[in-house]
Amino acid sequence: MKLYNTLTHTKDEFKTYEPGKVRMYTCGPTVYHFAHIGNLRSYIMEDVLEKYLRYSGYDVKRVMNITDVGHLSSDADTGEDKMLKGAKREKKTVMEIAKFYTDAFFADCAKLNIKTPDVVEPATGCIPEFIEMVQGLIDKGYAYLSDGNVYFDTSKLDEYYVFNKHDAEDLAVGVREGVEEDKAKKNKTDFVLWFTKSKFEDQELKWESPWGIGYPGWHIECSAISLKHLGDRLDIHCGGIDNAFPHHTNEIAQSEAYIGHEWCGHWFHVLHLNTASGKMSKSSGEFLTMSLLESKGYDPMVYRLFCLQSHYRKSLVFSYEGLDNTKQSYEKLLARIATLDFEDASAIDEAAMGKLKSAFAEAMDNDLNTSLAITVIYDVLKENTNDRTKLALLSDFDKVLSLDLIEGAKAYNDAKNDAAGSDDAFVSEIEALIAERAEAKKARNYARADEIRAYLLSKGVVLTDTKEGTTYSFS
Repeated sequence: MKLYNTLTHTKDEFKTYEPGKVRMYTCGPTVYHFAHIGNLRSYIMEDVLEKYLRYSGYDVKRVMNITDVGHLSSDADTGEDKMLKGAKREKKTVMEIAKFYTDAFFADCAKLNIKTPDVVEPATGCIPEFIEMVQGLIDKGYAYLSDGNVYFDTSKLDEYYVFNKHDAEDLAVGVREGVEEDKAKKNKTDFVLWFTKSKFEDQELKWESPWGIGYPGWHIECSAISLKHLGDRLDIHCGGIDNAFPHHTNEIAQSEAYIGHEWCGHWFHVLHLNTASGKMSKSSGEFLTMSLLESKGYDPMVYRLFCLQSHYRKSLVFSYEGLDNTKQSYEKLLARIATLDFEDASAIDEAAMGKLKSAFAEAMDNDLNTSLAITVIYDVLKENTNDRTKLALLSDFDKVLSLDLIEGAKAYNDAKNDAAGSDDAFVSEIEALIAERAEAKKARNYARADEIRAYLLSKGVVLTDTKEGTTYSFS
């Protein structure tokens, strides 16, 4: 299996420190608001990665943090605490906000078939570990106390900018025009490990520490939580590309300074989901959440497929037109699977199984090419083999893709049968109109064909045109 490694900027053969075992860490959400669908794209792709590693025979332990303290609105350790911002907005306590939006996040994950990691650790549960790590960095000479805060000293590193190269003098304070000097820092890239003097008078969450009452910086939590649950060798670290700098850069700096050796062998970053106007965020334009998409009639599996049709290392532009196209593709796929004989007792076609499983593995082994893996699903349906083999392959691949292919096809058949049983006249009308529409298209009377489609859609009937003819489903 080859995966792009953000640290080396190349597709590397995926290797683990211990044969057969994967220690995997995922940056979790800051639970001050609902996750938008751009956030969820990263978690979908990380979910596929974890499931494919398990599918390939690895013993995976995956850990995720929940940021419920310490994440400021600027990654440069300035601005308002995001959790405090959420509490002020909703007139609740920080912990009430954290509980509500943590539950909301995992509810969205469940809708999208995203597996819950083996360990989910909130930052507020690891304060002793943070303090121990900060003290260790001070003892090793990598951290210093200044103006009430404990900072990591980036000048002590041989290399700081590990993901993107910069000139060494960039580490110095104020050497470039436009760089504002922070008198509390020795170097402009130094970052806060622990705030002993809160920037906010009403900061709710504070703890005793050797340096006074305070709270942790954002970057320290992922390092300490990973070390606590996965040890000092991490096989793969995941996150959105916006976390590469400064968050993941700072994680590497403090972790390797603390343990004294290489920390993580592979870095997996998912690129942004953008709108036509730019990067998606919680503060600009329509706040695109999973609940909003559902309210507009989109099954969560449609959004999951929308993400899987694009490569994780490519920016993906969201539009409702694109989502509508994916919805039609998904409904068409389920309708096609629904035509298979679920009671077929034929012997499994081992030759077809081997060929198509190899094609699926080849796609996934090539830097998690989910788009090509979905193409293999269509190859299964076109394969000259029995239905039992096709269904076995679809079920096997769905252990990784998690698109509810079999369940969705069965639900399609159930809905079709219910409709037929409850209103034979309506079904006859649908079939007659489909036949009339086909004749209208042959006669190039596209206005009438569109009129029939629109009429049926108003009755909750969705038409899908295929090479074999037109199928329908109930919305």
